[in-house]
Amino acid sequence: MSLAAYCVICCRRMGTSAPPLKSHTYWREIRNLIKFTGSLILGGSLFITYEVLALKKSLTLDTQVVEREKMKSYIYVHTVSLDKRESHGITYQARKELHKAVRKVLATSAKILRSPFADTFSTVDVEDHECPVWLLLRKSRSDDRAARLQAVQEMSEAHHWHDYQYRIIAQACDLRTLTGLARSQESDLRFFLHPPPLPSLKEDSSIEEELRQLLASLPQTELDACIQYFTSLALSESSQSLAAQKGGLWCFGGNGLPYAESFGEVPSATVEMFCLEALVKHSEIPTHCDKIEANGGLQLLQRLYQLHKDCPNVQRNIMRILGNMALNEHLHSTIVRSGWVSILAEAIKSEHIMEASHAARTLANLDRETVQEKYQDGVYVLHPQYRSSQPIKADVLFIHGLMGAAFKTWRQQDSERDLTEPVSEDETKYTTCWPKSWLARDCPALRIISVEYDTSLSDWRTRCPMERKSIAFRSNELLRKLRAAGVGDRPMIWVSHSMGGLLVKKMLLEASKKPEMKTVINNTRGVIFYSVPHHGSHLAEYSVNIRYLLFPSLEVKELSKDCPALKTLQDDFLEFAKDKHFQVLSFVETLPTYIGSMIKLHVVPLESADLGIGDLIPVDVNHLNICKPKTKDAFLYQRTLQFIRDALAEDLEN
Repeated sequence: MSLAAYCVICCRRMGTSAPPLKSHTYWREIRNLIKFTGSLILGGSLFITYEVLALKKSLTLDTQVVEREKMKSYIYVHTVSLDKRESHGITYQARKELHKAVRKVLATSAKILRSPFADTFSTVDVEDHECPVWLLLRKSRSDDRAARLQAVQEMSEAHHWHDYQYRIIAQACDLRTLTGLARSQESDLRFFLHPPPLPSLKEDSSIEEELRQLLASLPQTELDACIQYFTSLALSESSQSLAAQKGGLWCFGGNGLPYAESFGEVPSATVEMFCLEALVKHSEIPTHCDKIEANGGLQLLQRLYQLHKDCPNVQRNIMRILGNMALNEHLHSTIVRSGWVSILAEAIKSEHIMEASHAARTLANLDRETVQEKYQDGVYVLHPQYRSSQPIKADVLFIHGLMGAAFKTWRQQDSERDLTEPVSEDETKYTTCWPKSWLARDCPALRIISVEYDTSLSDWRTRCPMERKSIAFRSNELLRKLRAAGVGDRPMIWVSHSMGGLLVKKMLLEASKKPEMKTVINNTRGVIFYSVPHHGSHLAEYSVNIRYLLFPSLEVKELSKDCPALKTLQDDFLEFAKDKHFQVLSFVETLPTYIGSMIKLHVVPLESADLGIGDLIPVDVNHLNICKPKTKDAFLYQRTLQFIRDALAEDLEN
């Protein structure tokens, strides 16, 4: 406007001025022309410069995202449909263009006034296939933790997007967002790219040989006796197996026993299990986790996991190794980039409790955004396994007994089982896990944790011959792991079966002696005992009588009635529980249990299950089924649920 006005004024002056001399008029017209042209050029230059800078700013991209996209082997684009029925009329298009213009005006005014442009205006009147994908990505990188969590939640709830939009998130989101999506129950699996291609095996090599080399590369000195045992066993047996595969003479060798127990199995598969068990022990040491990662262990374990999809025991040990490695935060980025999160996101949705719980443990250790606790080997969260808006107000801890397991001990009642057989981990025969499926629904504000540890009836079947773990040793080990998982920060109930009850009693007594464990005592509201031999077990007496044949383990010996440690534990805990006013509920079996095919034994009699305080309820089941309700309406479960609700009534209401 100013430039046009100036030109008009100059022209009027030229038209109304008196006619000057001819020579003066000529030079004056030249000067006016120069002024006019110069002003026009200057104004035009400023206008073009402004437009170029504005265009450059509007087209500026996040260079990190661009560089990251260059590394991808594929890029997903949106394809326009050729179906004319999907096209819109001129009215819709005009309205759409009008809204675009309004958004541009709002954005420009926000820049001029230096006020933030509301995110809600950026999505006004946008079609479903134009949802704010990049807006959510930007929000997921916000400095505000609440905004990041909301962005992940909105992503997980998006079920109407096109395939390419899920893939955009998968390619462009950061590690923190990807882990959050994996721990969101409603997340679409299209958020997760397939793991990157695995490196090829070396020439004339096999997975078994690669496992052996990985195990041999780990430090072999200053190790626990059991770690040394598993390592030496795996290395020696794998050497003989490899020699046999290459044409050598295969024999049992070494201690011979592991092959003798699994003579019908393929030797290479057995050796792989030996190597994995050794790696599980090594992965409990942080410096060894660094070695496993540096030597390509993540990719090797992933190859083995994909190869043995039909072998739960192999997958279980691999998940244990991965969960232990995830305890080290500096390895998180490597674990995510190796493609494990996509595998875990699928596994956590599995209908099999063991597979889902192992994946949930690993993802919880990776998720430092919403999880402060760390879940060490053998500590599994049954509920909640995903991110949840439901506040957790209390904990319920399940501790199994002799020959038990973290999941199978707490299943529904099924057919009779032989007590000398360890609980099977065959997921195809699994029925259910009532703490996860029933208790979690009835009390959603609870965090439900189940603990697993190795036990044996006889030294013949012990996993590690050098392992002689007493109740006192195990209680300290479990107490340390549970405290790392945040046990003691909330009110809690202990639920135990058989020897697990003795561990609970010992853990509480040990916690009372340590100032740092004070919260464990103060927050304990009650204890449930399922056939716990407070005064000894007939099983121990039977084992001692035939000790030269059975070779009873240390755990069994400590269950005998004349064991001084057992009597001291009972007397100390009874006095302690009365002083702390713990609520106690005890169940006891009334039916005998089959041990083997010929022996029938009443494992825990009524007088041994009597703690001395609280209610003692006899139930017409055997020792194995005392903690396995037949149905959700069964007395065993309903009385347990009532006790938990009553003991935590004030805490759940607050």
